[in-house]
Parts: sequence; structure tokens; C-alpha cells
Amino acid sequence: MHRSIGKRIRMDDPIPPEYDTNPMTPMTEGGDIQEPFTPYTPYSNHAQTPLHNPISSNASRHLDVAVSNFKMLVDEWIEQYKSHKESALLSLMQFFINGSGCRGKITSNMANNMEHAAIIRKMTEEFDEESGEYPLIMAGQQWKKFRSNFCDFVAHLVKQCQYSIIYDQYLMDNVISLLTGLSDSQVRAFRHTATLAAMKLMTALVDVALVVSVNLDNTQRQYESERQKTRDKRASDRLESLMTKRQELEENMDEIKNMLTYMFKSVFVHRYRDTLPEIRAICMAEIGVWMKKFHTNFLDDSYLKYIGWTLHDKVGEVRLKCLQALQPLYASEDLKGKLELFTSKFKDRIVAMTLDKEYDVAVHAVRLVISILKHHRDILTDKDCEHVYELVYSSHRAVAQAAGEFLNERLFVPDDEFANVHTKGGKRRLKNTPLIRDLVQFFIESELHEHGAYLVDSLIESNEMMKDWECMTDLLLEEPNPKYNEEPLDDRQETSLIELMVCCVRQAATGDAPVGRGPNRRIASMKEMKQVQDDKQRLTEHFIKVLPQLLDKYVADHDKLTNLLSLPQYFDLNIYTTSRREKDLDELLKKLQKIVDKHNDTEVLETCAKTLETLCCEENASIFTRCDVQRRTLIEKTIVDKYTESLDDWNNSLEAGVKPDDDETFNLVSSLKKIATFYSCHNMGQWNVWDTAYKTILEAQSNSPKAPPQEAVQYCMRACYFSLLWDLHHCEELAQSGAGTAVEDAVAETKGRLLRFMDSMEEMLKLEHCEEYKEEVCKRNCIMFILNFLNRKLTAPLPSSRQKNEDWQPLELYKTSLLHGESDSVSAATKKNYSRKNKKDMEEEHEELDIDNLSLDDNDFAAQHHFEENVPQRAAPTRKPKAKRPRTDAGPTTMINAGYEEQGQPLVQRPARQCTTRSLAYKYMDRYSDDDDSQSLM
Repeated sequence: MHRSIGKRIRMDDPIPPEYDTNPMTPMTEGGDIQEPFTPYTPYSNHAQTPLHNPISSNASRHLDVAVSNFKMLVDEWIEQYKSHKESALLSLMQFFINGSGCRGKITSNMANNMEHAAIIRKMTEEFDEESGEYPLIMAGQQWKKFRSNFCDFVAHLVKQCQYSIIYDQYLMDNVISLLTGLSDSQVRAFRHTATLAAMKLMTALVDVALVVSVNLDNTQRQYESERQKTRDKRASDRLESLMTKRQELEENMDEIKNMLTYMFKSVFVHRYRDTLPEIRAICMAEIGVWMKKFHTNFLDDSYLKYIGWTLHDKVGEVRLKCLQALQPLYASEDLKGKLELFTSKFKDRIVAMTLDKEYDVAVHAVRLVISILKHHRDILTDKDCEHVYELVYSSHRAVAQAAGEFLNERLFVPDDEFANVHTKGGKRRLKNTPLIRDLVQFFIESELHEHGAYLVDSLIESNEMMKDWECMTDLLLEEPNPKYNEEPLDDRQETSLIELMVCCVRQAATGDAPVGRGPNRRIASMKEMKQVQDDKQRLTEHFIKVLPQLLDKYVADHDKLTNLLSLPQYFDLNIYTTSRREKDLDELLKKLQKIVDKHNDTEVLETCAKTLETLCCEENASIFTRCDVQRRTLIEKTIVDKYTESLDDWNNSLEAGVKPDDDETFNLVSSLKKIATFYSCHNMGQWNVWDTAYKTILEAQSNSPKAPPQEAVQYCMRACYFSLLWDLHHCEELAQSGAGTAVEDAVAETKGRLLRFMDSMEEMLKLEHCEEYKEEVCKRNCIMFILNFLNRKLTAPLPSSRQKNEDWQPLELYKTSLLHGESDSVSAATKKNYSRKNKKDMEEEHEELDIDNLSLDDNDFAAQHHFEENVPQRAAPTRKPKAKRPRTDAGPTTMINAGYEEQGQPLVQRPARQCTTRSLAYKYMDRYSDDDDSQSLM
């Protein structure tokens, strides 16, 4: 077999020109451009042939069955080969032809009288159909299994022939010659199949070489041991036998190396830049196996450079195979010395691949950089590391977590010298203290302070310090000891640490990744759910004790306080009773009341309201009574009473003819802000806030001198808005409980308030130089939700109360009266008897609807009990699919917004000047009215 082909390969050869523009062999009209030293004549002078002539179904089944029983097939073939080499070789050659999807048959006459190149040309002529499929790329489980069995067949064949047959200079010479010729074919099916077979054949030969190498080493040791014996103890026949065996093994090793070298230069060097990315990927995957297994022969710069060049491939799968080939090489401590030159030349490209557009490639690139960092730490510059640091904020979770592992290796290395450090109070510092300090400093220097949750998510599963709650709180509460030169945290570091700590608590207690990073509909496993429950229990047991201390220390800092106040929202509240920690609960509730009394910051108040809502949830029956009593006390004494007091002071000053001073104005605005904020989470209807708040709106509407500042009026609007939502919630509860006449009374009362409120809102829109009022009116345009609520109640599935023949006609009349008023004449179409609309009718009605895409964003109506002060205008998106009917036990805002989304309407904010409040209601209700005459409504 001709072996000495090709040119000398050097590591310092320049990158091939094709990698400057196109990292693959270009396909010309005439065919593939091949290396000049191929032993076969290229087919570039022949006409282009079709890609595939699909094998028949019977042939495919026969081929699949044969390959699936490859072990038995190999044994039978070896027996045939021992008795008749020519026929056995012919059947093996026919197998590779059929495995490519060709129905051509190699006859005995062809095998005996034709060169392999002529046989391949003859088989090419059998491709007379234009299908582009062949077994290796055909879809289906059957063909996936065929590919696996095909590779196993080649490996098993060489394994069974490794002791004699492969050295007979007949089998391997012919098989390698055939596969080399097929891999050089213009027919993609031949080229792909032969390349896979050739690469797997090389891998199998590598395994044989390893066995021969082991046997050779053992024989050499035995020979040296026998030779070193004294003459009288030395066995001459054994020494001669060992020498003969060693010589035979050396010849076998040389033979295998020659085969590998020939196939590498004849197949790999051509196909590693083939036009088909699947072929390039095969080459990169297999060369990595050779380097790992037979590193004495293949782990050399002359081979490594092919992987380095292919790192620039345009196809992500090929780049991925390159990285996967390099990964085990860098992970081995024994092989790192052979990678220094390769690392220095291709390090920049590997680092750049961490930003690859293919996420799988980026993940493996980061992991490869981690391996480089472990074994070649000095090669990576600070700039290289900074590229990877930034990836912890990536939107792709796998990339971010891989970057987190890099941070753990580069920055967060445990310091053994810190083991004996104590605080000023004598408490021993925990081992993660310096790591958490480094984490805080990294977060500050990254200057992405709004994305702490992303940093936490990148590290929480790979670094235990992210759940070391005691270490974090000790840094905040315990004073450092000057004896150990430990510096205290400055204000910025404390703020950052608290933010990161709260993010850690949130993710540990919920198991949810930050918005935009985690999967949308991922079902947690039982192991993950148990881990979340255990973490939630541990963090609750710790923070129950230390949270009041943290609130006391940072009570004057609203940024830190906002984060700390959110912690109870992630507690396992049952621990307060199971661990008999009711005193800690009472202390926390008192802290909340004190904070609400002293603070005026919007975020602090909103967080307090939400946390109190969590504590007062009826599902937590064990602490509900205690928390509800404290809530009533907080609302009544800290909020309502102070509001009444500040309002009286304001009015008294006006009646005395004195302009209220700044303190009186501040007290009034502050108390109204607290009312509006807490009203969003808690039903304050029993304190009759509506009357005074609505009166304030009327005073502002009439430009009365008694009217408070505009900010106070805005808070009054919000308070009235939430009051109406809670009233609606009350109406729904009454309807579900089957309270007949009580529903009518509640609806009538709500209707009266609603009409008065909407009239006032309409008048507020007419005021000049009051843009703040107009913006607030648009935000609080609750008539949209009122009408939607009524329509949903009338068209929703029948509740239990309606099954008792309860008359819901008052709600239908109320809906109509909102549109036409008490004395308006109602059109005939709206007077007809109520009839339920099925889903199809409502969808058709919605599709025919055209009201200028008018709707409001549910975020503007406190969908999460928060206020959005500046809502940008945006174009209306496409219609959303209908949502499921919300749970009947949902809170008022959730219930209304869920119902609104149920209609599937586009959400868009419209400027106040384009429509009045009542016209908004008319247009909205026209969607559900059967009256075709829209003019009668307007």
C-alpha cells in the first residue's frame, strides 16, 4: 500500500487562505476542489451526478437487520474470510456501497479486474434518481439506530481482527483504498458514509495500537528482567521467545501507525474542510478521540493545528465539536504540557468564542477557558478574564452559569488564612466572609446594579456562599475587629450586600430564575422542590431572629429598608408557630407599624403593604388572627387617624383664614399617600375613606380654595379607584355566596359611587393647566374594568347561585344604565331578553370589532398592586389569545385584570386629550352590545 504521500506539516504554517473568508472547501460547478496529493484521480472532470439513489424498502430493512446484529455478522464474516478471502472482501465492499444508499452491485469480475477508482465510478453511475436522502441523514428512529450500529460494526470488525487479519496486507489495504476513494467522491452520500467509516476505522485502529503498546511495554519489561538474570539462571529459549515477540509487536505497531498516517493524509486532510458541515464535524469529533486515547502519536502541534483552524468554521455544530475535542485534553493534568504552543496561538480565538451566537458553543468555550485557567493560569490576561466576567449577566442561563463557574475559579478562591478571624464582639468569622466581600466588590465594579438577580442566578447553584445567610448578616451586624485589619463595609457595600442577599433569598425560596432567563413553563422535579422547601425553611429560621435587628440598624435608609422589608414575603410562615416564635412575629409587626409611621418613601410603603398582605393571608391560619389584629391597628392608628388629624388641621387653618404651613401640607400629602398605597393591598372600606377622599376631588374639581395640593388630589383619585375595585370584589363575593337581595343593594351602592366618580373624572379632564390630573384620570379609568367585570359575570359559566333560579337581571340593567343613563331611552336591541353568548359568537363579534384598537394597559391599573407613574405610549400589538377564567378567590385587582385579558384585547395607552372617560366606556361596551347602530350609544 502506498503510504508516503503528502507534505510535511508544521505548527507554524499560516492559516489556510480559505479560513480568511470561507472555512471550508468551496464547491465549484465542476465538483470538489481536492488536495494535490490524493492517490485517486478527482472526479472534477466528470459531470455532476445526483446526490442519492434511495435504496428500496426491502433493501433498507435487510441492511438495518444486518447491521443491528453486527456482532454475529462480524463473526460469520471472519469465518468466511478465513476460508475465502476474495468473496468475504467483496461482501464487505458491497456493505459499504449499500450503506451509502446505492443499489449498485459489485461483481466478482469487477473486483478482480477493475481498480477501486473504476469500481467507484461504476457505482456512481447507479445513482440515477434525484432524491437527496441516504441512510446517514434520513429521519426516523430506525436510521438513527442504523448510524450507531454502522459505527459499532466497523469498530467491532477491527477489534475481532486485531491479532492477525489486519496485518495480512490484504484486508486493510483494500478497505482503506476503497474508503479513501469513496471519501473523495463527488457524490455526497459516498463521501459522507466513507468519511464516517474511515474515521471510525482510524479510531478502532487507535484502540488496537493502545493494546499493542501495552503488550509491547510488558514484553520489553519481561525481556529486560530476563536479560539481567545471571547466566546460570537465564532461560535462553524464553529470552529468544520474548525477543521474537517484541520484534513482532514492534512491526505491528509500525504497521498500524503507517495505516493511521496514510488515512489521516488521504482522508482527514481532505475532509476536515469539506463543503458538508456534517463531514467536518465528524473529522473534528474523531481527532479529539485520537488525541485523548493515543496522545503519544496524535497530541502534537502538527495535528492540533487542524482543530485550531476549524475553530473559525462558519457552522456552529463544527465549532462545537472542536471545543468538545479540546475539553478532555485540557482537563488532563498529564497532557497540559503538550498544549502550551497551541494555547498561545489560539487562546484569543477560544476567548472570543465565549461570545458565540450559538449558545452551546459559548457554554463550551467558557468551560474550555476554565480549563485553560486551571492549567495555564498565566496565559489568560485580565482583559481575557473580563470578557468572561460580563457573561454572568447574560440572558442565557447556561452561558451565565458557566461564567459563574469561571468566577468561582478565578475570583472566589477560599482563603485558608482567614480561618481564625474574629469580630469585635468575639464571634468567629465564617469561611465565606472574604468571598462575600469579593462578591460585593465585583457587583459594584460591574456597574450593573439593577441586575443583581442575574448575578445571583449565575452563582447560586455552583457556590455555597450564596446561601450562607449567617455569614451575610454577620457582615452587616457584627463590627470588625481592628486587630485583624478587617475594614468595615461602607454604605455602598452594605447596600449592594443587602440587595444580593435579598436576591439570594428570593431565588432560594421560590426556585425561580430571574425574568427573561429561566424557562417559561418548566416543571420542577421532586428533588428541586424538596431543595427549595429545605432552603426556605433554613432561611426562615435564620431571618426570623435577625431581621428585626437589621430593620433597627437601617431604619433610616430607605434603599436598604425596602429590600429588607421584602424578606418576610419569602418566609415559611408556619415556622413562627411550629418553632414557637410568636414573640418574633409580634416584634416584626411592631417594626412594620413603626416604619409606616416614620417613613414617607413610596417604595418603602409599597413594600410594607405587600409584606403585611403576605403575613395576613388567610392561608396562613396559624398566624392570621394575630397579624390581622395588628393590621387593623396599623391602618387605623397609623394611617386613618393621622389622615383625619392632618385633614382637620388643614381645614382648621383654612377656616381661620391662614394658609396651611409646610408641615400641615406635608402631613396631609403623606397620609393620603399611605392611604392610597395600603388601599391597593388591603380593603380599607370599613374606615369610610371614600367620603373624605371624594370630597377632596370635588373641591379640586371646582377650584375651591380649600382644595389641597395637586399631589394630594392624585392620591385621593387612587384611593377612590381602589375603593371601587374592592367594592366590586365584595359584589362578586356576595353573588357567589347566593345572597340575593344583598347583591342588588351592593351593586346599587357601587353604581352610585361609580357614576359620581366618573362624572368627576370627566370634569377633571376639562381643567386647564392640570396635566397631572389628566394623567391620573387616564390611569384610574376604572370604568373599563367595571363594565368588563359586569359583562364577564353575565356571560361566564353559571355559578351556584344562578342554579338556584336567582335573578341576575339587575346586573344586566345596571350594565345598560351605565351606557345610557337612568332616563336615557334604550334602543330596542338593548332591551331584548338576556341570552348567553357562546365562545364562537364572542370570537366572531370580537373579530368584527373596530374601535381604533382602544384599550388600556393592565399595568396602569395596578395589576401587581403598584403604581406606574410614567406609562409610555406604544403601538397596539396583535390580539392576544383568550386567557382562562381566573380563580374566583382572586384579589380585586387580579380578578379585574384577568377578566380584561380574557377578552383578548390589545393593550395600549391613549392620550387623554383624544377621548373622555364616558366615551371610553361607550366604545368599550359597544364590543359586547348587539345594537348595530353605534350612533345611538354615542
